[in-house]
Amino acid sequence: SEEQRRAREEWEALEEVQSGLGGLCAGAAPPISFNEALQYFQTADLSECRRKVRAAARGRGLAALLRCLFGRVRLQERLRGEQELALAMTQCSLDDNEAAHMRILQTIYQKLTCSRVGCPRYGPHWEELGFQGTDPGTDLRGTGMLGLMQLLFFVAEPRTLPLAREIFRLSQHETQARALLPLQNFPFCLMSVNITHIVVRALRDDRLSRECNRRQQVLAVLNDVYAAAFLQLGRVWRRQHKTIADAGAVLKELEFSTRRKPKQLLKALEAFVSRSPAAAGPQRPPSPPSISFTGVCDPHVELEGAARLI
Repeated sequence: SEEQRRAREEWEALEEVQSGLGGLCAGAAPPISFNEALQYFQTADLSECRRKVRAAARGRGLAALLRCLFGRVRLQERLRGEQELALAMTQCSLDDNEAAHMRILQTIYQKLTCSRVGCPRYGPHWEELGFQGTDPGTDLRGTGMLGLMQLLFFVAEPRTLPLAREIFRLSQHETQARALLPLQNFPFCLMSVNITHIVVRALRDDRLSRECNRRQQVLAVLNDVYAAAFLQLGRVWRRQHKTIADAGAVLKELEFSTRRKPKQLLKALEAFVSRSPAAAGPQRPPSPPSISFTGVCDPHVELEGAARLI
């Protein structure tokens, strides 16, 4: 009927206004893979972000010279462009008017919640995922879109998705805590941003250059070190019954491991992934059993700088 037609047009107009890309809700945005999101940043105009990175690099020139004098491996020249791209993303803010940004945000929500539908751009549902408030963009200080890109990698890659969901369940511990045990809940996404902070500092200080040179990759190494650090966090948090009061100390231990023992972290991740049902392909059951966070070595605390929840 004419009345139904008008009602449908009004509803479609409302969906268009709220659908997303710069409006109130990004529910209509299709999921995005990590590679597709990376292609967006490789072709986007990040000239202003790159200018900030280069200015900061000039300011750290003396520190770079001292690292070289003390024998630290430097990143090969052919990898400098990829390093600059990664650092440029840390200067790129979440933009409601960029379709790719909204799709990244929506994909993270859908993967963590196992939802097939989107969610509003702002709202308390982001706090449930472990952001500090109703707008995830306010938590990305110092990491920018790289913070979301690493989280996207964690939840969108089949080999790391089971780990991401298991740690996310651990972060929601208040819904399943047993009597007489301390609550082990923590803000998952905020912890992710802090791990990205640690990884970026290690990259800038040439702590990851040896591995990047060996693999002839930068972003892939950053993502693997990020996932490996999250794996260690999950194991330590569960085995040692950590609570949010221990977050600062745990992050300090992670920073030490990332800076001093990245190879050890990566070996632990490789061993974990090789045992994961996802590594065996589609022949395995689609629903893997709960991941066991046991058998990790206690890291020693010898820090350069402070690590804390933002």
